[in-house]
Amino acid sequence: MGWSGTGSSGSVHGSSPSLLLSRLCEKYQLSSPHCAKQNNVRRDPSLIPLSHQHHNGLALCVLTDRALAADSTPASVQQLAQRIIDRYEIELINHFELEEQLLFPTSPGPLVDQLTAEHRQLESLVRQLRTNASPELLSHFTQLLRTHIRREENEFFPAIQRDLPRPQLDSIGQEIAKKAVQVCL
Repeated sequence: MGWSGTGSSGSVHGSSPSLLLSRLCEKYQLSSPHCAKQNNVRRDPSLIPLSHQHHNGLALCVLTDRALAADSTPASVQQLAQRIIDRYEIELINHFELEEQLLFPTSPGPLVDQLTAEHRQLESLVRQLRTNASPELLSHFTQLLRTHIRREENEFFPAIQRDLPRPQLDSIGQEIAKKAVQVCL
């Protein structure tokens, strides 16, 4: 199954972690901290923990899609669904809560409404994966998560950085730093 291919060096399918991040930045047009060299965009330190979680989400999508392409048997699909469920419980719940409690109230409007709706859609897909995992659901989840992350990194975070007063952004950043779950894949 597709999670294999990671060696002791942490590489994924022959790619170094930095090369994988670079490819993700390029492919998904991200402006996160790890992509700064490619895009000349700096992520405010207050938002970096959330951008790190975004990278974990993108890696989950890439690894899931690769594994699904290599093996779409029911057993493999169930394993991949369980990995998404586990990642949701470990990191995505925390991520959604931080954004919805700390960031979204600072910028009400159509973009925040859309991002919130996407959180609910992703939660719904996870509920469906718990009971009825399928290749189509896995693909739908990874596609939506990618789109959602791209929207936050390229639209919402730059707006927050531009519009929030420095003291407010610093205060929010301190809360994010205290509460963000930081894991390695």
